[in-house]
This record gives sequence, structure tokens and C-alpha cells, in this order.
Amino acid sequence: MPIVGTSPEAIDAAEDRGAFGRVLAEAGLPAPKHGTATTFAGAKAIADEIGYPVLVRPSYVLGGRGMEIVYDETRLASYIEESTEISPSRPVLVDRFLDDTIEIDVDALYDGEELYLGGVMEHIEEAGIHSGDSACALPPITLGGYDIKRLRTSTEAIAKGVGVRGLINIQFALSGDILYVLEANPRASRTVPFTSKATAVPLAKAAARISLGATVAELRAEGLLPATGDGGTLPLDAPISVKEAVMPWSRFRDPSGRGVDTVLGPEMRSTGEVMGIDAVFGTAYAKSQAGAYGPLPTKGRAFISVANRDKRAMIFPARELAQHGFELLATSGTAEVLQRHGIPATVVRKQYEGEGPAGEKTIVQLIHEGGVDLIVNTPYGTSGRLDGYEIRTAAVARAVPCLTTVQALAAAVQGIEALGRGATGVASLQEHAERLTAAREES
Repeated sequence: MPIVGTSPEAIDAAEDRGAFGRVLAEAGLPAPKHGTATTFAGAKAIADEIGYPVLVRPSYVLGGRGMEIVYDETRLASYIEESTEISPSRPVLVDRFLDDTIEIDVDALYDGEELYLGGVMEHIEEAGIHSGDSACALPPITLGGYDIKRLRTSTEAIAKGVGVRGLINIQFALSGDILYVLEANPRASRTVPFTSKATAVPLAKAAARISLGATVAELRAEGLLPATGDGGTLPLDAPISVKEAVMPWSRFRDPSGRGVDTVLGPEMRSTGEVMGIDAVFGTAYAKSQAGAYGPLPTKGRAFISVANRDKRAMIFPARELAQHGFELLATSGTAEVLQRHGIPATVVRKQYEGEGPAGEKTIVQLIHEGGVDLIVNTPYGTSGRLDGYEIRTAAVARAVPCLTTVQALAAAVQGIEALGRGATGVASLQEHAERLTAAREES
């Protein structure tokens, strides 16, 4: 059968590790160190060379299925034994895991000669959370013009090297000043509907036309694409759009009847998406949370318990919560750090400690009794200890907002601040599109 647009050979060039590696090498674009293995010994050798933690996954998977962040050799051995069927035709991919990085999604159109940058989405959560489960903002909220220029150049080089005719989605990671290429999908991504609504450009329709032979220039002349600029050069006063994933936590129970763990990781678990649009990020984020899970609380008790790696980053957003009138509860280690920075926090007992001698409740008991309005709990890795699991499942049972990354906490604080100002307004998508089109014409 004749295949229009991007050819099967081009798809293979993006999916096959060796072929895609050659595309990146020819373009001079860096990717995280990686390797493929068909035995535990081979996987161990790659991990030893790259350094832990590593990201491991079966080859040719969708939705990050079977993907895991592995922190040591023992877990790597267990993963190989339990989670995969290794053979020469089904190798395991072992990648360097990029810690403390900004993940970026790019949707673009390419006609063989000209690139149209559909949109640049900056993830709220750091790299390591599946892109389908991470919230993101468009336009990006911390990237500057230089970063957008690099993203455009890299996207064009990849689209040309792969041989795309239509849509392409590329995931990048910005670590310090290095822009890494994580993967490229020469097709419509799940982000295309979001990008299209955020930028008021029908990307899927334009991609179909390009697949059948139209050029970006022709679509600009017709008015299907903006006459000048693109999704990477939105006007400075363009509204911020925030996409949030909808998780099915409340729909499922484990064999004991408890809720499933809400920890986000490299395996996609979301079942839907919502978006919030407003002039500033905080209000747009608050709208996205209301659409996905219900309004963010603006007062009450906030419980904070974070992994050691997150303690420094949580100080400023925790201080903001206290300044907005929240009473802070924390486990002993987190409370100690907060108190050293002059942030009042009440120590609460962990679940495994049981009730105190004077009847002091554990944090899980407080959650079940309705004594907590916001929960921040960041685990180690993708599973966390039993105590964290009890906290997060209690949050699901009581429908208490539960944040599992410090980045989500920082975004939520901005949302809470916006709600406190009463700055939330409502407009239709049509009104949003009209305003954005008018702003493009004025600029």
C-alpha cells in the first residue's frame, strides 16, 4: 500500500537506536549515554560505564511500559529477571538517567524544506516522569529566546535527518547548558490537540496537507498557518496554557482494597488530560488542577514529607505556604529542616511509629480523619517506602490533593497565590483563539 507523508523507512530511522544515533551524530546533537543488552552481564557492564541511576526498558514499547529508574546493581538484576524477556530480537535499553533537568516537548511540521515549530512545552516535573503524566506549560515559563533558537535548530536537523513529511514530536532534556535529545516520534503526539488549542493553529489538518504534498509556505499563504512566526515565537502577551494529566487513582484498588500508589515515574499511567489557560502561569496552573482533581486549597493544614534530595528545594515553596496562612505539619526530618530556616512546622508521627503515649495521631490517621488539606510527599525512586505508600493511598481515599514532586509544589504555590488574589477568569476557546490571532497580527 502507498504510504503518504513520512515513510516507513523514516519511522524506523527514529525508532531504531542505531539508526537514530547516526542521525544525531551527523547533526552534532548530544543524547544521553546508552546501550543495549541481551543479558544481565551486558546490562551491568553498560550501567557500570554510564553510572547509576540508569533508565531501563524493553525495546519498542509504548507509553513507557516496563520502564524503570534503577538505582543499583541489585535492582538491575531483579528488573532483568522479573520484568523482561531478553533475547537478541528483544534487547533491553539502558540509558543514563538525567537528574535535575528540564524536560521539553516540541511539536513541529516539516515539509522537506521548511520547518514550522508548532509549540514548545516546558514540563513542570523534571525529566524521569513520563511526558504523558507530567504537567507542562506553553509557552515555556523559564526558557529564553536562545533556548528556543537551539530547540528550533535541533528539531529541524532531526526532521531533515529522519526524513519527516508532516508532524514530528521530539523530547529534549536541558541539563545545565547542554540540550540532550531524548527521543523523536515522527507522527502526531498526544500533545498535538493541546498545542493546537494553545496556539490556535490546526496542526493535524496542516500535517495532513503536508503529507499529501503541500508546503509550509503554501499553507501560510492560504491562512491555515500564521503568515509569519510560529508556535515558538508567540507574542510576549500571549496567554499561558497548562496541560495536566488526569490519573485514575480513585478508580482502582490493590488486592487489599486500598488505593493505588500515586507516585509518578517513567511508565505512563494517566487516562486523560485537561488544560487551563490564563494570562499568568499561576492562574493557568490553578485552572488545570481544578479541571483534573478539584480546586487547590487556599487555607488549612499542609503536610510535608520529602526525600533528602528534595529538602533544599522545598524550603522556599514551604515558606510561601506558611505565609499564605497554612499550618505546616511534617515528619521529623523535614520539620527539622523547616524549623532551621525559621518556618514553623509541627512534627507528626509516622504510620509505623503508631499513636504517641498521649494519643498523638499518626499522619495517616490525621488524613483519614479529614485533618489535612494538602499533602506533599516525594519518595525515593519510583516506589518509595511503605510509610509513603500509606500516606499517598490515604490521600486518594480522602480525595486530598497529593503532590509527589517539589516542582509540582512550587507550581501549586503559584496557583494558590493566584486563587488568593481572586484573579481567576473564564473565556471560551474561541475567544482565546481570537485574542491570540489579534496579538499575532499586532506583533
